[in-house]
Amino acid sequence: MGDPKFPRRKYDSPSHPWQGERIKFERELVKKYGLKNKKELWRAQTLIRRFRQRSRVLQAQSRYGDEQAEKETEELLAKLGRQGLLPQEGATLDDVLALDLEAILSRRLQTMAYVKGLGYSPHHARQLIVHGHIAVDGRKVTIPGYTVKRIEEGKISYHEFSPLAHDMHPARPDVDMEVPAEPEDKPGEKAEKAPAAVKEPAKEKAAKEEPKEEPKEAKGPKKEEPEKQEAKEGPKEAEGATKEKEE
Repeated sequence: MGDPKFPRRKYDSPSHPWQGERIKFERELVKKYGLKNKKELWRAQTLIRRFRQRSRVLQAQSRYGDEQAEKETEELLAKLGRQGLLPQEGATLDDVLALDLEAILSRRLQTMAYVKGLGYSPHHARQLIVHGHIAVDGRKVTIPGYTVKRIEEGKISYHEFSPLAHDMHPARPDVDMEVPAEPEDKPGEKAEKAPAAVKEPAKEKAAKEEPKEEPKEAKGPKKEEPEKQEAKEGPKEAEGATKEKEE
């Protein structure tokens, strides 16, 4: 009986655990592509790092005219072309260095199934893959991180034995839900009644109906206006002048 086989870790974790900008960037990618955890993100980072490292080594060897380096360069570019990461013709090693993390994440089966409309969201597409509803070229694939090759892009569909394979299944995202039309107003029908007025309380109603009392004048002799006083003094002076004439 041999030693038990332990799976080897296929990713490299960050060198420093607490980096605010890196944590924010990783959190956005995990949410955008519906990843389960950051391990899947680190696995893609490790893969892209290996491609870049291999590209730098081949560039250094090809400068000295190494035939083996030229052969490995063609194989590397052909491999990346089949995976859909680079164009099949006209790619160079500089294009390998220009690859970013999202180039790897966009080739995952989970992302491709969502882009093709097989799921409502990346999380829903992941659930369908894990439950065995998605097939690639007629073969069931239950690995969300499966890298879809270029020739397999148009062969992603529901599995033939899945209930979702039926066109009229209500859970299919491509089924248009019929929205009931609103009834049109027929001529001759009365318009909608306006909402009834809210009854006011009795106290407020009585307060509004009571007439306002005029302010009472202060007691004491009324002060006459200067114009009226002059009008009264005028006839008295005239009477005094007539008496003096008669005397």
